[in-house]
Amino acid sequence: MNVCSIGTTDPWNAAGLGLDVLALAECGARALTVVAGVTAQDRHGIAARHAVPLAIVERQFAALRDARIAAYRIGALLDVATIEAVAAHVARASEPVVYDPVLFASGGGNFADDAMERAMLARLVPHVRLLTPNAAEAARLTGATARDGVDAMEAAGRALLDAGAGAVLVKGGDRAGGAVDVLVERTETTVFESPRLPGTLRGTGCLLACAAAAELGRGEPLRRAVETARAFVRAKFATARDLAGMRVAY
Repeated sequence: MNVCSIGTTDPWNAAGLGLDVLALAECGARALTVVAGVTAQDRHGIAARHAVPLAIVERQFAALRDARIAAYRIGALLDVATIEAVAAHVARASEPVVYDPVLFASGGGNFADDAMERAMLARLVPHVRLLTPNAAEAARLTGATARDGVDAMEAAGRALLDAGAGAVLVKGGDRAGGAVDVLVERTETTVFESPRLPGTLRGTGCLLACAAAAELGRGEPLRRAVETARAFVRAKFATARDLAGMRVAY
């Protein structure tokens, strides 16, 4: 099974495309990649970022024309033109798309500006089967106070449904208290709550999105895909290792 990961590199492969290749392999999928951006970042944050020229992005998609892709996973994109190009490609695809709209780096710094956020909502989100923002990203994209509890997380999720997403998983791992994620669908809302695990882990959003994409690519129902993806991330907390001041999955 092939899953196409579209996103940005991290020199440490603690997040981004490099992590996706490792995570998807563990999830039983072959990672096909479209490099849309390059970053210089470490535990201190983003030092530099560069969007790959659009012609190169388009040629990477063309190079995959013979691939049987089961699902798409989209990560950090670095300019409006790339967002629009990726949106145009997945709009023609029938396979499920999982999009983690990365706005901030965990070490500090922004991946997206206001124009990019508008393009995400207007052009890309309507073609996404599952959108997986964390609470802060959901709040930024909708103007809601998604950090203030489950009700507010659900409200942010519903606002993103109104923007066209098929379903939204608002992740609450950065909130105080237990680890709570809220899956908002058209007809129902599911709250997932687990005890908070000690420590930190880089790339949790990448891990979850990859696992969810692999499960959806296999034809699993959405809720089961989310449950499996959450369990995958929690298992990585237990086996995380130290790397240059970061806790990483591999």
